[in-house]
This record gives sequence, C-alpha cells and structure tokens, in this order.
Amino acid sequence: MKTEELYALADRAEERLREVFRGFERTSEINTRRVLEAFREYRVSEACFAGTTGYGYDDLGRETLEKIYARVFGAESALVRTTFVNGTHAIACALYGALRPGDTILSVTGAPYDTLRSAITGTAHGSLASYGVRYAQLELSADGGADMEKIRESVSAMRPRAVYLQRSRGYAPRRALFVEEIGAVAGLVKSVSPDTVVITDNCYGEFTDTAEPCAAGADLIAGSLIKNPGGGLAPMGGYVAGRADLVEAAAERLTLPGIGSECGATQGANRSLFQGFFLAPHAVSQALKTVAFAAGMLEELGYSSYPSAEERRSDIIQTIELRTAENLVKFCQGIQKGSPVDSFASPVPGDMPGYDSRVVMAAGTFIQGASLELSCDGPLREPYLGFLQGGLTYEAGKYGVLCALESMLFQPEGSR
Repeated sequence: MKTEELYALADRAEERLREVFRGFERTSEINTRRVLEAFREYRVSEACFAGTTGYGYDDLGRETLEKIYARVFGAESALVRTTFVNGTHAIACALYGALRPGDTILSVTGAPYDTLRSAITGTAHGSLASYGVRYAQLELSADGGADMEKIRESVSAMRPRAVYLQRSRGYAPRRALFVEEIGAVAGLVKSVSPDTVVITDNCYGEFTDTAEPCAAGADLIAGSLIKNPGGGLAPMGGYVAGRADLVEAAAERLTLPGIGSECGATQGANRSLFQGFFLAPHAVSQALKTVAFAAGMLEELGYSSYPSAEERRSDIIQTIELRTAENLVKFCQGIQKGSPVDSFASPVPGDMPGYDSRVVMAAGTFIQGASLELSCDGPLREPYLGFLQGGLTYEAGKYGVLCALESMLFQPEGSR
C-alpha cells in the first residue's frame, strides 16, 4: 500500500461513518443544550471567574460550578475541585466517605484498575482493607455486561454497604457499560438491599450519552477533570456527584470533618473550569469521531478493533489489536509525531510500576496526562493491544491516526 492509497482509504472510511458521526453530533447537541440551560439557571457571569485564595470561603464560581455539575449530571449535589490530584483520588474519596470499618464493598465489574485496587485491597497503611473494609468481586457476564443473577444472589447474601461499577473499559479487554445498564444494576441492588450505595467510576464516559449514571439511579459518580468534563481546558482536578450526604462525606475525606466542601481556594482556575465544561460535549464528540475513524481504518486494513467502527460507544477508548510488538511501538510513535506537543519525541518501551511487561506510551498533550487529548499506549505482550483515546478536534485526531498508520505501515524498522 502507498501513502495515497491510505488517504483514499480514509475518504472511504469517513463516507462509511457519516451516519455514525452524525449520531455523535446529535448527542453533543443534546448535551450542549443541557449545559447551557444549567449555565442560564445559575446565572453564570464574569464574577464567577474570579478566584479565591487562602481558605476559599464564599467562592461564587466554585459554588456555581458545583450546582451546574449536579444539574447536568442528574445529581443532588456535586464537588468539583482542583485539589483532587486525579480521577482515582476522586473515586477513592467517594469510597472512603461512604464506607466504614466492617463494611463490605462489592465490585460487580471485575477487578478495579491497578491504582484504585491498591487503595481498596492494598496492604499499605491507609487502604480501605487496612481500615477493616471487606472486598468482594463479581466478573462480568459472557456478553460483557453485568451478571444480574449473580448480583442479585450476592447482594442478597452479603448486604454490602456499597456496590461498585467501572463504566469504562479502561485498559481491560472488556466493553464499556451503558448508562441504562448501570441504571438496571442500581435498580436491582435497591430492590434487594435498599441501603446499599451504588457508586460508579464514570471516567472516560461523561457526555458519550445523553444522560449520566446518577440520572439512571446511581447514588454516586466520580471522575477526572482532565478527561471528558474538563473539555481540554481544565488544568487539573476531579469531581464527585450524587446524593448530597454522600458527596459531603467525600468532601470531608478530601478536606476534613467539619470543613467538608466549605473551603477550597480556586485561585485562577474557575474560568478554565467553566469554559471547559461548556466545551466538553463538543470535545467528547470529537474524540468519539477520532476513535471511530481509527477503528474504521484498522478494520479496512484487516486489524481487529474494539468496539467496531459502527458500534455504539459509552467511553472514549478504542482497543486495537496490532499483532506484533513492532506494530504497537510504531503506531504509538506515529501518534506522538502527529501530536501538537513533543511531536519530536519518539516513545520507546519501558518498565512501568504495576505491569509485568514493558509499556510504550504516546501522549503529546497540552495538559499532562489528559486523556481527552489524543494518546495511545499499551503493554508489549500478546496480543499487543494498544489503547487509543481522545482527540480534542476531529481534524487533529484524524491527522494523528493517519500519522500512526503511516508509521506502522511505511516506516522502516529502527528509523524515525
């Protein structure tokens, strides 16, 4: 295949995906309307963009933004703070706030990802396990969804304090859960054990659908601002949203009892947080177009990709099976070359904590670690899966994907 043939293939893939792209645009339109309605309801003004220092008392912008998040996400309350260091920190605060020694947390989507697993079951001082919180887990069903019968049996027998779901596929070979599936789990849990709290890791999923898990019955959701809801502009932070008492309990874990959500200086971040949330529905639609295009191109070239190009999506992650370590490395190097930041760098495999094989990572992002921006990484082990995510604009995302394919298909081994 020649370069011109690759670009002709791109034209065919875009034509094939025209209606898929239109679906993403319709979702963006609905979500943008919800965001704008919330901005109007809570009278966003220039005064909301002023930051506070010190204790951060009476921060109009922070208080207004948290009301907006709650309304848009179908929650009673929200905590939106730049002092969450990442999404895992926000999720952990939600869990620590809801759980007490002797309680049980039941994960119904298999094992949590590595860093959250350390906070739940790790042996280090300060983990939930070290405080006497018990952990149990159920695997997903054969079709990749929640195993409803096993959930019914386990919740009935255990009466866990919390049921935990991970919406996104993350870095696991599974599909993302849809909002209605999370709602069905929440309804089932409540019918068997009304006092059990349903907590959802919402990372990578925000604005991929026209509603969020709280609107479907989840008690608490949490995620990262440098993923979907930050719109590419939030420089840091995370959020927790849901039932008001549970949100405040998470706030008291973030700060301390008696202070909770009352304090937290925003300095100069408010404008970026408001503007990022305003842009988020559109930015997410651009990321969805990017990964669907990547899936379409890889399918045309004979590679397996999950989900398929035309399949419904509930997160912004694309799993691609690249068959060889060389292909995975070259694909990531091409993504880096097509990035706006550090395009001159060439990712090479290296050792990473928590992995039993070397990992290659490409991320030329404006915000360090921002998963809404185009990136790709994967462990160098069979079947050589790459995890592609993000794309702030479709035009740039498409270019990055084409750079990756050119690198993989045309770049001689050992060259850059």
